Amino acid sequence: MTLKLQNVTKRFGEDTAVDHLSLNIPVREMFGFLGGNGAGKTTTFRMILGLLDVTDGDISWNGDKINYDKSHLIGYLPEERGLYPKLTVRDQITYLGKLRGMSKQEVLTELEDWLYRFKVPEYMNKKVEELSKGNQQKIQFISAVIHKPELLILDEPFSGLDPINVEMLKDAVMDLKELGTTIVFSSHQMDHVEDLCKHLCILHKGKPVVQGSLREVKQAFGKKNLVIHADVPLDFLQDYSGVVQYRKVTEGCELQIDNEAVSQEIFSALQGRGFVRKFELEEPSLNDIFIEKVGASYE
Repeated sequence: MTLKLQNVTKRFGEDTAVDHLSLNIPVREMFGFLGGNGAGKTTTFRMILGLLDVTDGDISWNGDKINYDKSHLIGYLPEERGLYPKLTVRDQITYLGKLRGMSKQEVLTELEDWLYRFKVPEYMNKKVEELSKGNQQKIQFISAVIHKPELLILDEPFSGLDPINVEMLKDAVMDLKELGTTIVFSSHQMDHVEDLCKHLCILHKGKPVVQGSLREVKQAFGKKNLVIHADVPLDFLQDYSGVVQYRKVTEGCELQIDNEAVSQEIFSALQGRGFVRKFELEEPSLNDIFIEKVGASYE
């Protein structure tokens, strides 16, 4: 099933939250939405799910509208967590699983597997309010995937998690993709999108400013990063032709350069000056691309 957005626009009075957004997200793909706060990511998700009406444009999944009849095929992890604090984990997930058409035994079997995977089997009969924020997030994630959805929408799934739990959740998301789930997730943390996604869209004030495959986006950006560690002064590179940015670090410098050819010129310029321990040309990071395209901090 392919998720398609065609010229989707959402206006709230005079304000345009999403502006002529077109995307084609293929089956079994993991697709990343990037953008700062207020970029339109959550609004887009709510329109996909039918929680908000589109002002203009069209959204379809395998050629059909998404409606309540398809809710058992869709999983959604909202940015605002919404578990019932007084319910036990067992009762909470059983209730939500039944809403998705599962039997109680099906829910409990799946829940046991997930709690074991997340290394918290003892939480089965604990109240949600007794859990830490990070562990509540694990339970919220389980609630979104317990029914094995074909389409999974995750809104900032890793926010507030420590690095160990981030990796645990990343592994779970990757496994779901391998099993055939189409996954769309938003983040303002570039490294998560680089780790997980082949395709992405950067939104800024509701408009797509970058979209395509990660490889194509990086190639189109043109600029490269160059890391040099040396026992000689490198200050002369600040004003070197083709150097866009110069950042001094303890062991040398980090440069952003116009293209690969500039690195060869710099390599030649370093000959005979002294010992160079590291000379490494790197692809631009998503962080570099985001900051240039959006022109602002995303935190």
